[in-house]
Amino acid sequence: MKVTVKYFAGIREALGCAQEQRDTKTATLGQLRDELIARGGAYSDALARGKAVRLALNQVMSDEAAALTDGAEVAFFPPVTGG
Repeated sequence: MKVTVKYFAGIREALGCAQEQRDTKTATLGQLRDELIARGGAYSDALARGKAVRLALNQVMSDEAAALTDGAEVAFFPPVTGG
C-alpha cells in the first residue's frame, strides 16, 4: 500500500525532508516506524525506540497499534510544549 509520511520539527530537520510517499507492507503505525528505523542513518537516530515521538494517522493522534490503510497520511513529530 502507499502512504504519505510527514515529518515535523526536529525530525524533519534531522531527515532533511518534510514528507515522502512510501510503499509499505506494514499493518500498523508501530511497524511503519520500525521499517523506517531499519533504513538506518538519520532515520534510525530520529525515530529510535526510546525517543519520544508522537504519531498521527489521518490527522488524528494515534498510538502505534493504529492500523494503516492504503492512501493514509502518517505524521511523526516530537512532543510539543507551549508557553
